[in-house]
Amino acid sequence: MILRRMFKRQSEPDAQMEQGLAKTRRGVFREITRLFDRSELDDELFEDLEMLLIQADVGWDVSQQLVAELQERIRQDSITNPSDAREVLRLEMIKLLELATRNRTVKILQRGVPFVILVAGVNGTGKTTSIAKLAHYHQNFGRTVLLAAGDTFRAAAIDQLKIWGERTNVPVIAHEQGADPGAVVFDAVTAARQRSVDVLIIDTAGRLQTKHNLMSELQKLRRIIEKQIPNAPQEVVLVIDATTGQNGLVQANEFTKVIDVTDIMISKLDGTAKGGIAFSVAKEIGTPIAYIGTGERATDMAEFNPETYVDSLFFGEGEGF
Repeated sequence: MILRRMFKRQSEPDAQMEQGLAKTRRGVFREITRLFDRSELDDELFEDLEMLLIQADVGWDVSQQLVAELQERIRQDSITNPSDAREVLRLEMIKLLELATRNRTVKILQRGVPFVILVAGVNGTGKTTSIAKLAHYHQNFGRTVLLAAGDTFRAAAIDQLKIWGERTNVPVIAHEQGADPGAVVFDAVTAARQRSVDVLIIDTAGRLQTKHNLMSELQKLRRIIEKQIPNAPQEVVLVIDATTGQNGLVQANEFTKVIDVTDIMISKLDGTAKGGIAFSVAKEIGTPIAYIGTGERATDMAEFNPETYVDSLFFGEGEGF
């Protein structure tokens, strides 16, 4: 039996996380919280909970799993108080997300030895902005950063990366639109080594004609990098757009079939009232969620922490229940 206590935040507050999840917290998850403001547990509560979880983009299968696990815990622990059941739901949600973070590899960065990050994702997911956020993140640790405009299929992608480079004071290696991405990456890796750069972040194409083309292109980029820097790229980040919901998950699954993704960044969480996408990502993709994007600025990024994420869905400063 769990100890009865007031439903309240257990993790340390994270301003970035709370900001990014404000729309979801004030919408669907407030309704979920209020489902348990009743005198007893009944079938209607569980039916309503499942529908609200689906509305929050948690996904059909994952929503059913969470409700089933909640009901099983209630049965095993003989829980009758709805507030205790609500705390069990919180713990089950944290446990689900922890499955997608426990296998995250600890990265070792050495000064002057380029730590290479490949960034992938469908066009429009906020990939370029996410690269700027990663650059700023590493700058905060005092690391030198270099960007590479490897998405040469779109002039807009090159121009946007250059703009972000100017804003964050990070140099960008770029060729003209239509250039060979491999040539851009070769030049970027060479420059990173010559300049003893700490972190090299490489943009990649968001759309190629076939999965075979995508795989061939990414494999070619990997070979170019590995020839100059053994064991690189050390991180392959897939950007998933939270505003596209389950469609974004389908796109992400396609990428994971052709690229060895090490980490996931969920972008645009501030732009959706359905922040439950992380639960679907954790369950269906299984790749560690490392970062979340919480706005349009380079500073609007937070490291992913399961407990903090779940608590930010339910609690915000001045928004206690």
